[in-house]
Amino acid sequence: MDSFEGIVEFIAVAESNGFSAAARQLGSSTSHVSRQISRLETRLGCALFARTTRRVNLTQAGQSYYQQCKNLLVGLKQANEEVSQQQLKLNGTLRVSAAGAFAEQYIAPVLIKFAVEHPELTIDMDFNSRMVNFVEDGIDFAIRFGALKDSGLVARKLASRDMMAVASPEYLAEHGAPKMPNDLKRHSCIISNNDHWLFHHPDTEAELNIKVEGRWRSNNVPAVIAAAEQGLGIAYLPKSSFVTSVQKGSLTPVLRPYWTSGLTSWIVYQNRRFLPMRARMAIDYLVAHFQDWQE
Repeated sequence: MDSFEGIVEFIAVAESNGFSAAARQLGSSTSHVSRQISRLETRLGCALFARTTRRVNLTQAGQSYYQQCKNLLVGLKQANEEVSQQQLKLNGTLRVSAAGAFAEQYIAPVLIKFAVEHPELTIDMDFNSRMVNFVEDGIDFAIRFGALKDSGLVARKLASRDMMAVASPEYLAEHGAPKMPNDLKRHSCIISNNDHWLFHHPDTEAELNIKVEGRWRSNNVPAVIAAAEQGLGIAYLPKSSFVTSVQKGSLTPVLRPYWTSGLTSWIVYQNRRFLPMRARMAIDYLVAHFQDWQE
């Protein structure tokens, strides 16, 4: 079985582009990973990596060898999980990256319920809007909202989201309510992640892309809501963000006929055939829960 030594380390280095990152992922030392790779290259009689001071890249031989080894390892892991799947006793740690009020209010409670149903499972939920490196950060899947960049990742639709524009009664009394999306160019707008707001014309269904400006910008939904309630301007977020504020009268909907719908929250994970059983079951659990969900 000596021919299998170093394969796991080789795949980890190939996917993380570094010995230190691979060691962190595997829970071992950098020197151990380096030693295993050196032994593997000696047995094969060729270099698998081109090493620089900043980065480790696969050689042409390494790229070919990686594809073959990855297929073997994926098949072995899937075989192991299929044998144990009948027990459905999930364990280990499920790591999820999420961001925003939707994840806090709706995703987290569902995953908490999932954890209750699987008492041997640990869930690590990181609320952060940054782009994650699934390999280096050890993330199983992420929850993201809106248009996705073509990143080579797999994306499964979780829920359709409807938008809502709001402002405080005090702001509207002082500045007036916008009648059309173009009016926003004369208003102070509270910006979250994007200063281009999309609307739809109610008659023609034409998409209206409005560049907005304002005195307050934040990627934190509660901070956006607080700024709007204090009269700093008009905010535009998914409806569920404003339900409580609209109900208590601290925010008033505006531009209702032009709100866009059909924006999506996604489950995103690395483009690979293998996902741990705990991740596959958690993803299926979330998709089933939100199948008939309404904003």
